[in-house]
Amino acid sequence: MSYVGPDSQPPRPPRRFTGGPLTVTLAALVPTCLAGWLIYEATSGPGGDEPARTLPASSQSAQGSSSARPSPSASEKDDDKGKGDDKDKDKASDEPSTSKPPKSSGGPAASGPLKGKVVVIDPGHNPGNGKHTAEINRLVNVGTHRKECDTTGTSTNNGYTEAEFTLSVSRHLRTLLQKEGATVKFTQDGDRPWGPCVDERARIGNEARADAVVSVHADGSAAGNRGFHVILPASVKSGAADTSKIVVPSRDLGERIAGKFLSATGSAPSNYIGDGTGLDVRKDLGGLNLSTVPKVFIECGNMRDSKDEALITNDAWRQKAARGISDGIVSFLRG
Repeated sequence: MSYVGPDSQPPRPPRRFTGGPLTVTLAALVPTCLAGWLIYEATSGPGGDEPARTLPASSQSAQGSSSARPSPSASEKDDDKGKGDDKDKDKASDEPSTSKPPKSSGGPAASGPLKGKVVVIDPGHNPGNGKHTAEINRLVNVGTHRKECDTTGTSTNNGYTEAEFTLSVSRHLRTLLQKEGATVKFTQDGDRPWGPCVDERARIGNEARADAVVSVHADGSAAGNRGFHVILPASVKSGAADTSKIVVPSRDLGERIAGKFLSATGSAPSNYIGDGTGLDVRKDLGGLNLSTVPKVFIECGNMRDSKDEALITNDAWRQKAARGISDGIVSFLRG
C-alpha cells in the first residue's frame, strides 16, 4: 500500500511516447543482445567454482514469513493444559484418528548422549476410556492369565484424572529425553479414542526394540497412603510371557528411576508399598509380562491423598516428576 502524505508531489500527466532514430537503433540491438545472452546461458551453467545462486536476503525473509507457522509442540500444549486450557480434552479424544500415528513423537531427536537410543513412554490409561467401556473391558491374554484390555484409571477427589496426569508428565518427559538425543515413542498421546490394550502397549515397546520403556501412572489408594513406587517385572514364563531376559536390566532401570525421582521431587518412597524401598515386584501386569525389553511402571503418588493430590495437580511438580524419571532413564542408558 502506498501512502500519500502532505509533502508528496501531485501526479504528473503521462508523457506521450514518440519514436525517433534512437528508438529504431535500440529496437535493432535488443534481439542481438538477447540471442547472445541465451547462448551464454546454454554453454556456461553452474559448476566448478561458481557459487550457487540464491535469493537476496530480503526475498528469503519474505518467503520465510509467508510459511505456515508450526503448530505448538506437545509440551507447549501440556503447559497450556496446566493453565486450564484443556476443558474439551475428553471430547477431542473420543474422535477416532483418521491417520496413522507417527513412528516417533514430538519431532526428530537432538544430538546428545542418547543419540541412537529409543525410549518408549507409556502414558497410563486414556482420557477416552470411560466412553468405551465395552472395548476396554474385553479380556486379553497377559501370559499368566486373562485380564481387562485397559481401565479408566483413578482420579483425585476433585476430578483430576490419572489419564490427564500421565499425559502431562509423559509430555514433559519426552521433551527432556529428546534434548538428550533420544528417539521417543508414545503408546498413545491422547490421539486415539481409547486404549491401547495392555498387550498392545507391551508390543509397541517390543516392536520399537526400545532400549527402555517406562509406563507412567498414579495410584488410587486410601487417604494417608503417600509416596511413589516403581513396579518391576517378576520372573514369569507362561504362555506368551517370558521375562527371563528383562528382569535384571528392568530392576537396574527401576532402581535408578526411584533414586532420581526422590532427588528431583523430594517425595518420599511409598509408605504403604515396598517397605520403604520405593520398589515393588509384580507378575500380574500384562505390560510387564509381555515385554521383551527393559520396562518398569512408576506410580508417581497417591491421587486419593490430599497432600499427594496437591503435588500431582501442580504442573511445576509434574515437571520435577518428569525430570526424575528422565534422569533415571539417562543414567540407565549411559551405564
